[in-house]
Amino acid sequence: MAALLVGASTVSCEDFLDRPTEDSPTVKTYYETDDQCISGVNYLYNSPWYDFQRGFFKVGEVLSGNYYWGSSPYLTFTVNSTDEDLRNMSYSLWAVNGHASSVYNNIQASVGPSESVKNQTMGECLLWKAMAYFYLVRTFGDVPIIHDLNSVIEEGSYNEQYKVQKADVYEYIIMTLEKAIELLPKQCSKGRLDKYCAKGLLAKVYLTKAGVSGKLNNDDLQKAADYAKDVIDNSGRGLMENYADIFRLKNNTCDENMIAWRWTADGENWTRQNSLQSDLAMVGFDEFGDCWGGYGGPSIDLQEAFGVKPTENPASRSDGDARRKATMMMAGDVYEYFWQDKGGFDYLKFIYNVNPDGYTGKDPYGKGGPGKLQSPTGANEVKHLYGNAADHLAATGVSAMNMASSLCTPILRLADVYLVFVEAKVLLDGGTTTDTKALKVYGQVRGRSVPSYWAKENTSVTFADVWKERRLELACEGDRWYDFVRLSYYDTKAAIDEIKMQKRNAWWNLDKTYETYAKNSSWSVNEDECIYDNETARPNVTASSFTIPFPQEDLVFNSHLSEDAIHVDVRATYSY
Repeated sequence: MAALLVGASTVSCEDFLDRPTEDSPTVKTYYETDDQCISGVNYLYNSPWYDFQRGFFKVGEVLSGNYYWGSSPYLTFTVNSTDEDLRNMSYSLWAVNGHASSVYNNIQASVGPSESVKNQTMGECLLWKAMAYFYLVRTFGDVPIIHDLNSVIEEGSYNEQYKVQKADVYEYIIMTLEKAIELLPKQCSKGRLDKYCAKGLLAKVYLTKAGVSGKLNNDDLQKAADYAKDVIDNSGRGLMENYADIFRLKNNTCDENMIAWRWTADGENWTRQNSLQSDLAMVGFDEFGDCWGGYGGPSIDLQEAFGVKPTENPASRSDGDARRKATMMMAGDVYEYFWQDKGGFDYLKFIYNVNPDGYTGKDPYGKGGPGKLQSPTGANEVKHLYGNAADHLAATGVSAMNMASSLCTPILRLADVYLVFVEAKVLLDGGTTTDTKALKVYGQVRGRSVPSYWAKENTSVTFADVWKERRLELACEGDRWYDFVRLSYYDTKAAIDEIKMQKRNAWWNLDKTYETYAKNSSWSVNEDECIYDNETARPNVTASSFTIPFPQEDLVFNSHLSEDAIHVDVRATYSY
């Protein structure tokens, strides 16, 4: 299967999203040179992950309460085994595992390539395999371990696989990452995985595993802190100066995006492209007629976490955190990096088709906006959006296309590793730390976007501090639900209580206020009509809510998935 996708890969370590010039190869004739090994791995950065994109956002952000998505079962905690996005998510993750394992075996058996390139590319395979399993265990809980897909297929035992206990799955991920660290170089070309990418992920895995027994394990927490510190001190990577720049096309391979899906909009190979703008942007946001995401938006709860609300006059809004505007569009926001060929993007003027001089008529941006506010929360998404075709062309040299951009999707950022270090130190110190290194690292993350943080002396960091900081720093990046899963391992009540207290519903009747402001800059709120929906019931969250069900097809074909998980001595059973 992996060989069939080699044509979607590349020949250069420096430019690994271009098609190779070789004729279509087979497994027996490929992986004979350094370039072939590199190009044979490249598609693992995109294609097998494609069908995970929607589940990545719905699980990570809608389920967690960061994002409002209409009547989605992820919003109401009613996801079941027949959900299409759940099925696509599951199959995508298992596909990554199968492809990574197959390519690893093919490269391992090759004799032509240099040892350094063999090691590099096998290490990349193992890191992607570990990442797939990290999503699987945090999403579905106990899952089977498919170490070698080829042998499972040869045996015909695919539907006879048993679930393995979560603790053992985490041990398998750790073992896989340890081997990846052994194989990967300390540095590779920008955008490719290296040793410190694997160490950063391993730090996060240890932090998550620390509570899987029901109580925190200090040895795991210490390893999380140690691996994260190694990345912080020795990787040579640094945080971007301007937070919003992290998510721009021109910075796809910046130091901060340690592990990312590396998409390309070449129009030749479907599944190599980023399609998230279609799901998240308002109607008319680009020229391709492929945006339908305006009817959702960042939740009221997330807005309030940033200290803002949809009825607040933009002229007096307390916007002390730069991450707010880089995460969600709100009334009064203008973006210089969207629609650059049109002079920038004004959120409300676009919605209501208002020209800069106030004339209401043909929209200055192109085909025109929706004409009325679509978002039920008074905000729309910013992250995962590239803008229009001209923005894409200016940054990459090629135009975007229908449901296709080259904007990378970060799934492990350097700032995340910084906060993993801080959280591990906080938990090791009983909930509050005065550790000098932790204070410095926390300040680097928060102080970048909240300059007022440095206005006072900060002598400690609490769990509440780092817990909220993770939410603000990584909002709408597909990660928040997994923070709740990690917390639920050792403090289920705290995870349940926080979700139950969230403002996950819509805010009614914002359209009139926003339209008036767009057309004459007058802000007036009818507080009797423009109110938060307190009538829709809060979701029923229980301890079982933190494990999402397997797809129905899997349960039908493999009855063992409905049985209790087994214990496996991972180190004695598997090896690389």
